[in-house]
Amino acid sequence: MSGEMRRRGMLCFLLSLLTLASPSASHTPTSSPSPTAAAASSMSEWRSARATYYAALDPRDAMGGACGYGDLVKAGYGMATVGLSESLFERGQVCGACFELRCVEDLKWCIPGTTIIVTATNFCAPNYGFPSDGGGHCNPPNQHFVLPIEAFEKIAIWKAGNMPVQFRRIKCRKDGGIRFQIDGSGIFISVLITNVAGAGDVAAVKIKGSRTGWLSMVRNWGQNWQINADLNNQPLSFEVTDSQGQTSISYNVAPRDWKFGQSFEGKQFES
Repeated sequence: MSGEMRRRGMLCFLLSLLTLASPSASHTPTSSPSPTAAAASSMSEWRSARATYYAALDPRDAMGGACGYGDLVKAGYGMATVGLSESLFERGQVCGACFELRCVEDLKWCIPGTTIIVTATNFCAPNYGFPSDGGGHCNPPNQHFVLPIEAFEKIAIWKAGNMPVQFRRIKCRKDGGIRFQIDGSGIFISVLITNVAGAGDVAAVKIKGSRTGWLSMVRNWGQNWQINADLNNQPLSFEVTDSQGQTSISYNVAPRDWKFGQSFEGKQFES
């Protein structure tokens, strides 16, 4: 074989290797993670924030907070709750979400090896009369948690005050089903949704009577959802969608003779 033929053979061999190494047009392109997958992965990512506490018998205990849950003990949340700064509160969308917190960076005040799990039930309003690194703990862009002292003392000594912490979203675990408390008057219907497992929050709600199709409700405040519709003397069904896009449908959860002020239990998300 001549030298020229050997060179041509070697060139063909190299070209064939490059063709095998390069992706062809028929290959399936790599897709970016779906919003649901991204939300699920964020459940395990620790992020930095700070935390303070409020004392027992603070008026916020009786008020129930900006999520509208009312009596937190009766609603099943107890003192394992938290108020969130504006940067975390998401205008009430995050109400009902569960967070795991741990104290970091301070060997003097942290209780080593401890974490707490709390549910978002309240809002910590900005105080623009103070700088963000001073008394304005909940001013944007601060990510700040305000805990009952009972919860705070599980991860840090109370004298610590404004503590650096790490937090992450986790799935909520609840006993029983999603609870629907129906209030209002006439054709105005308001539904408070509590005891939500899984993501814990609620992104969308639909309601259905026996003589209607599915009707979209709108968020009034926190986890209170409302609609103007004549649904009297009809059994009611609910469709609840969380921030991860998961949906739970509770058919005929309220009987035909339901009354304002009553509560009903529906189907639960998987936790």
